[in-house]
Amino acid sequence: MNVVSLRLSVVAAALCLAGPAFAHDAGSMDKATLEKVHPSKPVYSPYAGRTFPTLPLFGDTHLHTAFSMDAGAFGARLTPKDAYRFARGEEITSNTGQPVKLSRPLDFLVVADHSDGMGFFPQLMGGDPELLATPQGRKWYDEIRGGKGAEAAIDIITSFGLGKLPKGFPTPGTTAYRNAWQETIKAAEAYNEPKRFTAFIGYEWTSNTGGNNLHRNVIFRGNGAQASLVEPFTTLPPLGSDNPVDLWKWMAATEQKTNSEVLAIAHNGNLSNGRMFPMVEAFGKKIDREYAETRARWERLYETTQTKGTGEAHPFLSPNDEFANFEIWDKSNLDGSVAKSKDMLEFEYARSALKSGLKLEAQLGVNPYKFGLIGSSDAHTGLAAMEEDNFFGKTAPQEPSSERMTKAFMDNPRSGIKVMDWEVSASGYAAVWATENTREAIFDAMKRRETYATTGPRMVVRFFGGWDFEPADANNRMPAAIGYAKGVPMGGDLTAAPAGKAPTFLVAALKDPIGANLDRIQIVKGWLDAKGETQEKIYDVAWGDAAKRRPDAKGKLPPVGSTVDVKEATWTNTIGDPELIAVWKDPEFSASQSAFYYARVLEIPTPRWTAYDAKRFGVQPLPGTTMVLQERAYTAPIWYAPGKP
Repeated sequence: MNVVSLRLSVVAAALCLAGPAFAHDAGSMDKATLEKVHPSKPVYSPYAGRTFPTLPLFGDTHLHTAFSMDAGAFGARLTPKDAYRFARGEEITSNTGQPVKLSRPLDFLVVADHSDGMGFFPQLMGGDPELLATPQGRKWYDEIRGGKGAEAAIDIITSFGLGKLPKGFPTPGTTAYRNAWQETIKAAEAYNEPKRFTAFIGYEWTSNTGGNNLHRNVIFRGNGAQASLVEPFTTLPPLGSDNPVDLWKWMAATEQKTNSEVLAIAHNGNLSNGRMFPMVEAFGKKIDREYAETRARWERLYETTQTKGTGEAHPFLSPNDEFANFEIWDKSNLDGSVAKSKDMLEFEYARSALKSGLKLEAQLGVNPYKFGLIGSSDAHTGLAAMEEDNFFGKTAPQEPSSERMTKAFMDNPRSGIKVMDWEVSASGYAAVWATENTREAIFDAMKRRETYATTGPRMVVRFFGGWDFEPADANNRMPAAIGYAKGVPMGGDLTAAPAGKAPTFLVAALKDPIGANLDRIQIVKGWLDAKGETQEKIYDVAWGDAAKRRPDAKGKLPPVGSTVDVKEATWTNTIGDPELIAVWKDPEFSASQSAFYYARVLEIPTPRWTAYDAKRFGVQPLPGTTMVLQERAYTAPIWYAPGKP
């Protein structure tokens, strides 16, 4: 018998032996001993076996580089690779030659260059023979090389708007376009590092007919091989369309072709002049159930804060909301060609859209505006630098300088509408609750709307709704464990209220570790009343300095105060609280009325980027310049639908 056979025989004999007396060199086995490693009771570690999302991840789903025609025209020279390097925490050189680095790396990034004309500027500046053979192309090339980039940029953008483009202009199917898309994909693949940093593949579809903003960012869940099977959808005919319905058709076809999911995120309804959230018709077609179902299927999120203004609420629509007047852009449409009228506002802001969604659901059986909330930058610099003390502007000319606070960002001579550089916001970021830092986990979090928007700070926010939360739940140091056990997270649904019960909500917020203390947590409620009309109300549910700060007889909470020294661009955390948590029960609940609830978290006042610029450059701000702000976060709503199982 050989050695191997002998060993196998010994093992077989041992396995046939029975009885507690059997022992080997690992020690004796008995029931009491084994129960210690095979327990029948719950495990000791409260963190073991968790399956719910535990990671708050921060990123940007809307960043442009030199591959975007307008960004390139305005002087952007950073590429998608540069954008990912910067987002991962590397120090790089900006478009204007300045060293720049984030305070902390981001967790994820989508380079979302415009699909129309993708790669045009690198193509032009690379001396593409076909482009330079055209009078327009040669003129633009020579102007930029000769120091007249501003004139060239305006002419390029105007020509695009008129559809008067030179031969060789990159469109889907051309070599130049295909190369730009492949370079975009390669950059995302090169810098995607699962569990550490997620680089999504995506682009922006930029419907802008008549200057009315209907833009969407399109994000792929899958990998480069899958994304390479298609090219982005554009707006210019005959290959593209400016109608979102056609974009959704492209998305459906893309999912079939690539065997991977995509989603679209609309943004800047505030610049749509009443077209972002229609109630009656869109593009000449009546809003019907099919439209509602399709929009709800593809647009699970809305970008509610970014550089071109915050789109949560408007003081005209919410006159009782003292915090509605925050970084508002409400003068016109995107290019300043048509002035804004007040009747447009209802169809532009997230809160009013959420209310309109309830009304449409009552009519059609489907809510087309059932979206979660995120923030992102829309920076056209390749730099996702959205911190007030580290803000690198919207476009390359708006990178830090002594002039940017006093110049015009947009000045339309025909309409007389002007937006100053100081009105551009240092906002924002997208936050998601994910199980891990991967494309798949983050995308899935977005799809289920477990997201929130921040105007820049990285506060941690939890929001749960259910029927059985109790005040004692706010004393627990693990609110998520209770939240998922008793209710649904932000983005979820409550249905069929138990008899005699009103919804309860567990909400918690923790300050940005290097940021400001918290002023308060509010819950914003919108509902459909007995007459079928929409209503809203805002409740203060937790606040800082609670021992000395009490609501007055009318229930109004006094301001938190301010420690900001505008001249020195400083502030202190001597007011407010580092964390807030509360359980709140709706005191005016009607089980027959559909509703939504979302949390809004406000920081104490801090210096705006304009204050930092004034201090660092010694610049006197223009009259009316905002120098102080209260940064905030907005969670995705939780919806209540009566009668649904």
